Amino acid sequence: MALAIFDLDNTLLCGDSDYLWGQYLVEKGVVDADSYENANQRFYDEYKRGELDIHEFLQFSLTPLSEHDMTTLDNWHREFMQQKILPLITEASRKLVAGHAQRGDTLLIITATNQFVTAPIATELGIDNLLATMPEQRNGRYTGQVEGTPCFQGGKVERLQTWLAQHGHNMENSWFYSDSHNDLPLLLEVTHPVAVDPDDSLRETATQKGWPVISLHDDQPSS
Repeated sequence: MALAIFDLDNTLLCGDSDYLWGQYLVEKGVVDADSYENANQRFYDEYKRGELDIHEFLQFSLTPLSEHDMTTLDNWHREFMQQKILPLITEASRKLVAGHAQRGDTLLIITATNQFVTAPIATELGIDNLLATMPEQRNGRYTGQVEGTPCFQGGKVERLQTWLAQHGHNMENSWFYSDSHNDLPLLLEVTHPVAVDPDDSLRETATQKGWPVISLHDDQPSS
């Protein structure tokens, strides 16, 4: 059974769920608009340049989770899904996932964005397996800290290797779809790397190595 791995932000989604969650919090008045929006944009720009300090970013992005109870956060997330996420899922993304499912492949999303933000998105896409950055929880609340290795750059490979050992899977005939040069460590590990609406750096690498380059973002959202 082959493993089909998908990056989430700007790959299966026509946007970045982590960045948009921050925008949602700004719009709700949950965080100070000017300071939070400026920092959110700075981190996003650093990510795109390959310069993101993941630990600095996680300290920033996980703090709001620690300041509210789970019921409030879950209510916000349901609204966030409707307003921000569903419009970013195209028919092409759903067809790609469905095609791998029909072949009997094991489906897995692997994303640097934290599990609170991404778990409901994975469910919406029909993907049961998710490797995401884990926000630490104690006594039913988020602490604002990260648990274990962030699922970012080489951390994706580390987290995946642990998951493979735990679930008895291997990388034979594996696929990985991503938009970002930040995912090169994992793209170089799989049998079938695929660049999806790639950034300039990844497009250059894909061209040099003869990897397929596809688009999932040209059609209209499916919802």
